[in-house]
Amino acid sequence: MSSIFKNSASKLPNVSTSIFAIMSSLSNEQNAINLSQGFPNFPVSEELINLVSKAMKDGYNQYSPMSGIIELRETIADKMANLYGVNYDPETEITITAGATEAIYGIISAFVAKDDEVIIFAPAYDCYDPTIRFNGGKTIEIELKAPYFKVDWIKVKACISEKTKMIIINTPHNPTGTVLSVEDMQTLENLVKDTNIIILCDEVYEHIIFDGIKHQSVSRYKGLAERSFTVASFGKTFHSTGWKLGYCTAPRELMREFRKIHQFIVFSANHPIQRALATYMKNSENYMELPDFYQKKRDFFLNAIRGTKFTSIPSKGTYFQLLGYESIAEENDFDFAVRLTKEKKIASIPISVFYKNKKDNKLLRFCFAKDEETLYRAAEILNQIGR
Repeated sequence: MSSIFKNSASKLPNVSTSIFAIMSSLSNEQNAINLSQGFPNFPVSEELINLVSKAMKDGYNQYSPMSGIIELRETIADKMANLYGVNYDPETEITITAGATEAIYGIISAFVAKDDEVIIFAPAYDCYDPTIRFNGGKTIEIELKAPYFKVDWIKVKACISEKTKMIIINTPHNPTGTVLSVEDMQTLENLVKDTNIIILCDEVYEHIIFDGIKHQSVSRYKGLAERSFTVASFGKTFHSTGWKLGYCTAPRELMREFRKIHQFIVFSANHPIQRALATYMKNSENYMELPDFYQKKRDFFLNAIRGTKFTSIPSKGTYFQLLGYESIAEENDFDFAVRLTKEKKIASIPISVFYKNKKDNKLLRFCFAKDEETLYRAAEILNQIGR
């Protein structure tokens, strides 16, 4: 067998197992508290589970339409209109996907060709760069400097060229927990004016945003909406990441090209869950109360570790909190994260893995989408580190 593959060149020779899989596996092996991989440890709404069960019992167990059931797409269109003042045609401009990652992969694959350039911002979620390179494109990585991780728009302007096919933005931002402002979006809108650049906005944490901040979807801005995909995640919003269901929106000309790829990746997404969500989302309280829900968890976690040597700037969105350990240890973040998992029994994600150059800012990412008991036990461990 090995001789067959010896001469087969890898399309992604430098890509290894995801850091999320590595740290979760290590956490399980060490019986550690897992604050690494981003998933809640509390239950999905019983009402939503009952709706999924009902859809299954009602016979919705075969393929859904390729673009998703119209009832769910109409519900999403209503949500986008109510929240962001934009009207998407549910027939031609909204597609239900097998999670946000499938949407991102399909969007990049539909538009990025050999030697096209795609601007991303690092630390960047780990699926962007491999997908760009897999499709023959070139990643132009712009660093967001710690500790505030603001976009340097002067640098962005300097990086835009005739080869720039796409810019990928992510707000609220994983892994840093920062958010883009009105000024950020207006600046981006002006930068891409009179170009053919496509914007991919990863908005999977759109409903997990804190301190009274309003989420700035690209859909709010006419000059961006006309050239943009938004990508959203039902899993992040409804505590059901294992269901792998999401959606994307875009003008019909762009969506037409995306669907050409989508139909051959998965064809369609989970049918009974779509039926359940079409009903469940009609009550906007099921997602509009998330900011308060998660802000309480963020505040509980930060208050519980207030006396530690870890440094922090409170997360503005997502369910992740960065903690700096520069006054605790000198080792690189990957080694420190591994040591904490093995010796202290608490797992996190090192931020250097989200940079192409593996830049080490002495920061770890912790997921606070956990019940208070778990967060309290995690805080007890963190309070003992470095003392």
